[in-house]
Amino acid sequence: MAMPALSLQSAYAVSLLRECVKLRPSDPTVPLMAAKVCIGSLHWLEEAECFAMMVIDRGEEAGEFLSKAYLALGLTYSLQATDATLKCRQDELHRKALQTLERAQQLAPGDPQVILYVSLQLALVRQISSAMEQLQEALKLCRDDANALHLLALLFSAQKHYQLALDVINMAITEYPENFNLLFTKVKLEQVLKGPEEALVTCRQMLRLWQALYNFSQLGGLEKDGSLGEGVMLKKQSGMHLTLPDAHDADSGSRRASSIAASRLEEAMSELTMPSSVLKQGPMQLWTTLEQIWLQAAELFMEQQHLKEAGFCIQEAAGLFPTSHSVLYMRGRLAEMKGSLEEAKQLYKEALTVNPDGVRIMHSLGLMLSRLGHKPLAQKVLRDAVERQSTCHEAWQGLGEVLQAQGQSEAAIDCFLTALELEASSPVLPFSIIPREL
Repeated sequence: MAMPALSLQSAYAVSLLRECVKLRPSDPTVPLMAAKVCIGSLHWLEEAECFAMMVIDRGEEAGEFLSKAYLALGLTYSLQATDATLKCRQDELHRKALQTLERAQQLAPGDPQVILYVSLQLALVRQISSAMEQLQEALKLCRDDANALHLLALLFSAQKHYQLALDVINMAITEYPENFNLLFTKVKLEQVLKGPEEALVTCRQMLRLWQALYNFSQLGGLEKDGSLGEGVMLKKQSGMHLTLPDAHDADSGSRRASSIAASRLEEAMSELTMPSSVLKQGPMQLWTTLEQIWLQAAELFMEQQHLKEAGFCIQEAAGLFPTSHSVLYMRGRLAEMKGSLEEAKQLYKEALTVNPDGVRIMHSLGLMLSRLGHKPLAQKVLRDAVERQSTCHEAWQGLGEVLQAQGQSEAAIDCFLTALELEASSPVLPFSIIPREL
């Protein structure tokens, strides 16, 4: 598969910086710049580790840049831990990440970026109270930082203070109205606190924002971070409404209201559907964001049992990326809700082929295999899921249910207890959605 243009530029930049290191071996800023690019757009973690070590090996000669080098190395270990597939390797890398980031903090105790990432690392290993203490220190130094506020909301959600979390997210969105990361977390919090209908209102707002960003990107006015430039008015787009079903229509009952909503939704979506020649003309991040919005809306419609509307949303996402593991997974979820268990199983398997490390996919596939009577295979898939992501309480719960069905009561109880313990510190979305970058 061809490398995207931005990645090609980044790879070329790293090769140039590698030559610069040879020409200016005593300048710590050059390897740090290379590490930044490797950690960010390229995800070349081994190379990032090498560049960071170049500066660390210079010791005190690196001066003020030594803490940045330890920060780069700590972030590299943290990202490697997220990528690792074996629990023992994950644990080892998380430990190294925390030690390295704490070393960076010792060298630069007042650096809010370092404190933020120490807090995030503690959150990733579910040391929620310690993470909160560190984050409060970071917020004293940078009250308006988007990632710090986002992490604060996720930590509140892990403590089950959902209203506090939503208040923080709303405050952050006031400062950063075009930040989709914050908006997706808002949707999840509204889903928990107020139900799917309220969350769908936010999805509709996200679609309008996406349309405005897309239109603006076509004029060449999109900032590097994918947000709008200053002073740009958001034009209201007529073809961008996600019509919500009114399940409480007193005159007609929910069935008629739902069918009216479905026809409106179909009409709105046909206006939105773009010819394939138009697709992918903006930054790729825009298109993956649009896919996520449609799939999030589909999930909310499914929670309301509005399967036709959910199907429309999935169809729109599939129009963007038909073989995406997220689309295949949601098609599986919809098939399962319709009672087409064999079809659901096949779609989950296809999704897992595309994304072999998808824990959510493994969880659904494992439970589906169990429902279809394939208990030993279901147990294997769910064991793979908890090995891949040992903090996923849903996977532990599912494994417990399968073991119980097989008569392994003692092992099942252990799984249920682990699930309960993990659920008690589980945020509405994984802490790993906070970007780890220099």
